[in-house]
Amino acid sequence: MNLDRTLRSVVAVHASIPEDAFTAATLGTRREGSGVVIRGNGLVLTIGYLITEADEVWLTTNSGRVVPGHALAYDQETGFGLVQALGPLDVPALEFGDTNKAEIGDEVVVADGIGQFVEAKIVAKQEFAGYWEYLLDEAIFTAPAHPSWGGAALVDEDGKLLGIGSLHLQMATQNGDSADINMIVPINLLMPILDDLIKRGHVNKPPRPWLGAFSAESNGEVVVMSVTEGGPAAKAGLRRGDVISEIRDGEVDGLADFYRKIWQSGPAGSEIPMRVLRDGREAWIRIKSADRGSFLRKPQLQ
Repeated sequence: MNLDRTLRSVVAVHASIPEDAFTAATLGTRREGSGVVIRGNGLVLTIGYLITEADEVWLTTNSGRVVPGHALAYDQETGFGLVQALGPLDVPALEFGDTNKAEIGDEVVVADGIGQFVEAKIVAKQEFAGYWEYLLDEAIFTAPAHPSWGGAALVDEDGKLLGIGSLHLQMATQNGDSADINMIVPINLLMPILDDLIKRGHVNKPPRPWLGAFSAESNGEVVVMSVTEGGPAAKAGLRRGDVISEIRDGEVDGLADFYRKIWQSGPAGSEIPMRVLRDGREAWIRIKSADRGSFLRKPQLQ
């Protein structure tokens, strides 16, 4: 791998978000991370939470060139975001690798936009369910962890892009200790949707139903940690501490199963009945789901 050339393709991403934006309270109004140049015209792939509702985006190359960017797209399902540079970056585009061929134990590099990189290994490829109504059938996990993971590039030994950094997590080891790892969104998820994201700013299919509930799995049970103010779950009366045991007529078996049952319950706007356990008592509530994107500010060209 020509590491110097690879590092040139990774840029720093700085985004500003209005204080009254829907995600300002949870994700902040100043967001910093990385992105990867994937097209010669300055198209940059990053992780979507960095640029959600951004009204200003700046890209900085390893050489110090600063260029304004436009938040072009954010795909809720994969978590990918796209930024279009509004001036020449003068850096090479990184080629895509094939995450289907990547195996546990493979040596990889995780690189950020300020030239820092971590030599790592793939330690797992498995399902990942995030507390914010997010699910990947197969995410990539690497160790040791990169301290600046958001939007970082995962590249293979050939210098090809395998994925984009999303999270910093801890994984239990065989001896009972915990190890810091990164969760990476696989690049193969981008290929079927890239043209739609460039042309439309979103994937050309109906949005998933969204509840606005942050949930965790505990011993196989789905427990509500909090609800989004003004979101569907809050309006329906779902509360912190509620245990969600059933959706319609099907029992919930963990967080991933909970999401799949929600998404299979009809389009956004469908009413979803669920059985919850609250303070030792069972109750049924009905949540009218929504399109999460309808709560977000749309990108405006600077």
